[in-house]
Amino acid sequence: MDYAMRAYLVKRLNRFLSYVLLIGVGLIILMPLLAMATTSIKQMSEYNVWPIKILPKVPQWRNFATVFTMAPYLKVALRTAGLGILVTILVTATSSLIGFAFARYPVKGNKPIFFIVVGLMIIPYIVVLIPQYVIYSRLHLTNTYWPWIFNAIAGNSLFIFLFRQIFLSFPRELEDAAEVDGAGPFRIYWQIFLPNAKPVIATVMIFAFSGVWSDYIMPLILLNDNRTLLSVKIATSYSNPQGIWLITIAMAANVFYIMPLLIAFFLAQKHIIKGVITSGLKG
Repeated sequence: MDYAMRAYLVKRLNRFLSYVLLIGVGLIILMPLLAMATTSIKQMSEYNVWPIKILPKVPQWRNFATVFTMAPYLKVALRTAGLGILVTILVTATSSLIGFAFARYPVKGNKPIFFIVVGLMIIPYIVVLIPQYVIYSRLHLTNTYWPWIFNAIAGNSLFIFLFRQIFLSFPRELEDAAEVDGAGPFRIYWQIFLPNAKPVIATVMIFAFSGVWSDYIMPLILLNDNRTLLSVKIATSYSNPQGIWLITIAMAANVFYIMPLLIAFFLAQKHIIKGVITSGLKG
């Protein structure tokens, strides 16, 4: 066997093993989703049996209708989506403005402050949650949605980093030409930089909305049952009069719960990948 044939076979073998590894990892990642989907169409008696039955004898499609009769699912979902959209708009606007300032106005102290902002990303969320609760409680803002709004107005460390990185990659000549035409800083940001940062905007908006949609801890400690968000409502609403959690109904609710995020990720996955890649081109 000559060298060229050996190299060809090694290349094909490596590609085959790579595909096997990717398919294996993909199946492992999909297993919880498949378990959720199959559980959502089972009866409770089928869920609690051993050995485990992967598929039910008769699919219980009525579980999906029960999701809306046992709890005000649609009302809470619309409330959560509305808050998520508002937070997404605010945090995208403020983070992009802060990132623009860090990227295009290198004033004294710019880099140390930016390093502090980036350093905030390594602080676990749970560490700042209790101090935030104490502050909002003393300001009498618990059981309101102002904590989410204030957090969005303050920006997000990761989003600021992403915007700063992509704005750094824009040529200085583009900005100089706009200034010659009489454009001010905000007009340059709004008409030149922001339209060319669509991949990062899509990435930030998906992450911001999913952060509100999937948040469980913050609404659990800040909101009562009448104002809570969808994740908490799903976790607390689907039980029988004896207090036993109806896991099959809850899984049906979770199928509806993850659908908006899955659709959003599938539609914007190219922008997300491009946004993450382009944001790391320049430091």
